[in-house]
Amino acid sequence: MAVLTNTFQTTQAVGNREELSDVVSRITPEDTPIYSLIEKGKCTTYHPEWETDELAAPGANIREEGEEYAFGAITPPTRLGNYTQIMRKDWIISATQEVTAEAGNVQKRKYQKLKKGFEIRKDVEFAIVDTNATVAGSTREFGSLSTWIVSNASRGAGGANGGFNVGTGLTVAPTDGTQRPFTKAILDSVMQQGYQNGANFRHLSVSPYVKSVFVTFMSDSNVAPFRYAVSQGGERNTIVATADYYEGPFGTVMIHPNRVQAVNGGVARNAFFIDTGMLSFLWLRQIQEDRDVAKTGDADKGVIIGEGTLKVHNERGLGVAADLFGLSSAS
Repeated sequence: MAVLTNTFQTTQAVGNREELSDVVSRITPEDTPIYSLIEKGKCTTYHPEWETDELAAPGANIREEGEEYAFGAITPPTRLGNYTQIMRKDWIISATQEVTAEAGNVQKRKYQKLKKGFEIRKDVEFAIVDTNATVAGSTREFGSLSTWIVSNASRGAGGANGGFNVGTGLTVAPTDGTQRPFTKAILDSVMQQGYQNGANFRHLSVSPYVKSVFVTFMSDSNVAPFRYAVSQGGERNTIVATADYYEGPFGTVMIHPNRVQAVNGGVARNAFFIDTGMLSFLWLRQIQEDRDVAKTGDADKGVIIGEGTLKVHNERGLGVAADLFGLSSAS
């Protein structure tokens, strides 16, 4: 039936309030697997340093009865360090907007402060999984995890380790190799290297795509299949195509899909093996609001800022499977 002439419809109205939820859902996930797993500490300088030492390799220890002592030289520990990195998020909202009724209140100070704080946490995670070497100076940058690992690494053809340079006191970025698919053989190889070097890997952080490849290891002929009891009547049967732990010849690791590692191909290509006792994050300045921002106009200004660095207690307790197809089967 036709609409009567001059019927006023909502499509003509200009004052109707949009029906938006006052609880705004933040689409960007706030999970930060590596940062959340490792210990947090404090540092008192922008260049914290620490030492690492190693036991001598085991060998034959057979001495003659009555022989005179001979004293070997002491090997001094290696002195390591990293620079703190300043991370900041900011906003500015007009005073009028701050007091205006708004659906969701996403443009208000309280919400922006919370949102920016979560964003910095994700930036910390990104800095950890990135591939950047240490940078000193006023615009400092801490060496990312991949720039430290040299002992337990599997790389594609042409790839090379970076590592800490004791001469410069800086880390060196690794060299990319030819990308390849993630395989059980690569997983076992890094875990074996870590075991032989004294590591106790408990966690593996990977891009979401690499996690999907890991799940296919269940079809490997050397992997025990899952067994599930079928419910009576079969009405609740479920297709199971996931796994969160890998128990191999050299230990058990939990696989964490890390959304931050899907930001770009550079970070997606690395899978990190973590012994949480060998890694921590030190804060020189905890993430906080700078309450001393000067008010210079008819607007509310806000700044969230923090400064910290990654501490690699001993890189022998960490591992990397590098040069993987991290975003797709070809990238």
